[in-house]
Amino acid sequence: MDKGKVQIIYGSGKGKTGAALGRAIQMLNQGKTVIVIQFLKGSTAGTDSEILKRLEPELKIFRFEKQTVGFKDLSPEEKQEELMNIRNGLNFAKKVIRTGECDLLILDEILELLDYGIMDEDQIRAMVQEKEDGMELILTGRRCPDGLKSVVDCISHMENECTGKQ
Repeated sequence: MDKGKVQIIYGSGKGKTGAALGRAIQMLNQGKTVIVIQFLKGSTAGTDSEILKRLEPELKIFRFEKQTVGFKDLSPEEKQEELMNIRNGLNFAKKVIRTGECDLLILDEILELLDYGIMDEDQIRAMVQEKEDGMELILTGRRCPDGLKSVVDCISHMENECTGKQ
C-alpha cells in the first residue's frame, strides 16, 4: 500500500495555500477526498473559501476560529478565546490523522502555531508520525523548523520577488 507523502510548503512569499489547493484539485480529479483545516486566518464568513465549498463533499474546508480577523490582529482577550477554537481545530486534525478519514489532509498555516507557542515541533512531529498509511499530508507556514525536516518527504520553499513594475 502507498504510504502517503508528507510535504511542507513554507516561505515568506504568497502562494503556499494556493500550491496546497492545487494538489487538492489534482487529488479530487483522481476521485480522492480532501480535508483542509486552516489556522490563524479567522472565520470563513465572507471569504474566498466560499468558492471551495462548491467542491463538497469531496473537499471539505474548516476554520475553527470565530473572529473575522486573523489571530495576530486580535486583542489579548480575543486571543484567549480563539485559542480554545484553535485547540478544537487541532483535536479535529489529530482525529482525521488517526482515522485516515481522507486521502489528503492540508493543515494550512499550522507551522505558524509554533511562532505563537500554541504548538511545539515535537507535537507537530508526533502528528506527522501518527498519519495513516495511504494518507497524504501537507503542512504550510512561513518557516520550516529544522526539527521537522527529517519526518517529511518533500519541502517546497515559496519566495516572491517583485520589481514593482507593472
